[in-house]
Amino acid sequence: MSTKDDLRRLDEDLAKLKQDNKDLRDQIRDMGATDQFEIAAMIAQADERAGLIAELEARRETLRLRLEQE
Repeated sequence: MSTKDDLRRLDEDLAKLKQDNKDLRDQIRDMGATDQFEIAAMIAQADERAGLIAELEARRETLRLRLEQE
């Protein structure tokens, strides 16, 4: 697979992951008064996704630099 294909796929994955994370945070905000343990678990999951997004964005930057050098 070429660097350009890797970058395109990564951009698609990032867009989906960002939307999923936004949807999860919206769901948390809209839940109101419910089980605090469930809310805490969902917040932790959203935070983990945010970390993964940051890692993928760093990978994307590496691929963009590689593509410029090709």
